[in-house]
Amino acid sequence: MKIKAIVGNITELQIEAVVVNLFEGVKKPSGATGAVDQALGGVISGLIERGEIKGKLGEVSLLHTLGRIPPERVAVVGLGKKEKFDLDKVRQATASALRFLQKLGLKHVASILHGAGAGGIDRKFSAQAIVEGGLLGLYAFRKHKTTDPDLGELEELLLVERDESRLPEVDGGIRLGRVLAEAANFARDLVNEPANALTPTRMAEVAKELAERYGLELEVLEREQMEELGMGALLGVAQGSEQPPKFIILSYRGGKDSRDVLGLVGKGITFDSGGISIKPSEGMGEMKGDMAGGAAVLATLKALGELRPRINVTGLVPATENMPSGTALRPGDILKAMNGKTIEVISTDAEGRLILADALCYARRLGLSPVVDVATLTGACQVALGNVCSGLFGNDQGLISKLVGLGEEAGERLWQLPLYEEYKEQNRSEVADIKNSGGRWGGAITAAQFLAEFIEDTPWVHLDIAGTAFLEKERGYFSKGATGIPTRTLVRFATALAEEKQS
Repeated sequence: MKIKAIVGNITELQIEAVVVNLFEGVKKPSGATGAVDQALGGVISGLIERGEIKGKLGEVSLLHTLGRIPPERVAVVGLGKKEKFDLDKVRQATASALRFLQKLGLKHVASILHGAGAGGIDRKFSAQAIVEGGLLGLYAFRKHKTTDPDLGELEELLLVERDESRLPEVDGGIRLGRVLAEAANFARDLVNEPANALTPTRMAEVAKELAERYGLELEVLEREQMEELGMGALLGVAQGSEQPPKFIILSYRGGKDSRDVLGLVGKGITFDSGGISIKPSEGMGEMKGDMAGGAAVLATLKALGELRPRINVTGLVPATENMPSGTALRPGDILKAMNGKTIEVISTDAEGRLILADALCYARRLGLSPVVDVATLTGACQVALGNVCSGLFGNDQGLISKLVGLGEEAGERLWQLPLYEEYKEQNRSEVADIKNSGGRWGGAITAAQFLAEFIEDTPWVHLDIAGTAFLEKERGYFSKGATGIPTRTLVRFATALAEEKQS
């Protein structure tokens, strides 16, 4: 979809539809919505008075102008209660309006900058949120469908600004919003791919394509190199699959000091059967998305390659399948991680923490700091938090607070869970240094405590996205399927660190 800012009057555009807005409880519209209402002879005010337009978040009311003004239609989208209004409401309202108009078969629409007037939001951020909401909300994964969609796609969205001097800031918001949304949608494409299409080898090929297109550095470690490095935990998971494992190292170089590098680590299990501790068949197909953390890391590097902030970032993605076979890892086996620690395997379905253990060790070997790892790690986190927010753990409260704030801004909520020392007891093994499952209780916490053994004193945050990476039904600007969470938060985290270094 083509998106651009123009200078003009929303009531004078010769276009298929314009989008205006209304806060819940407002009796008399003002601003651009008021101008449209006046041009239409008070139609919007009349519908508000009769209770047909309420302004509830995401509510869309369509008016045909019948030649009274140049736009053929006016869509009034609700912004919800003014006291609860924020950028995420702009995303949600935009997604609702554009989905509605696309279902009508429209191609060219325009929108005012939601919240830039009575909402008190900066024009740049309003434009950014509109673009994010539009591109995320209209996302559909149709790669493997052989039939055309019932309806076409929106081709053009114009953001209307009255003051020409403010056009550059609107353009800046459009660019940032597009980069963030396209990165998230890129991650969604990877997660939605079936496991027979997105193998570890294909994931490495995707990283190569990104490196070539965006000027990134790439190294892919093969099985032999992992053996030389002593990555016994990762190789233990990989030994049950005929697909060769890949350890992807994708780097963006934008900072001056090559020793100062942010590390992003993403779990890359391209299919998780559970291994010998096999999962129930019901819902197993969704385990094609067990590489959502790795997808988010690759997508973040893609966005950084476009934005070019002054920071160095290295992404690590250990990629493999977790399959049952005659060579598969067994419960009771003992593995040795890259740092020499031995691990008793209690469950082969607790494989994500095994591959991340070696990845975190490798992050320390490279001197990456701080390090953020992202993984669809535990069903326990989904039990605790559902699909509304991701679990967050870490050893640096400053980093944790920063990520929580940025996640809230992005609409990718994060909730901090504890890492009390007492939880370590559940991971104690009688035959090895540590076991890979601490049991049912506090499972997300004990999994994070397991990872902490391998990151040691490096400033670190762990994001458990098991509940938020994939949705079973549409919500807000997320369609059913992959969400791309937490790509936009990670990009903003990297750019925020870059801005701090420049100040």
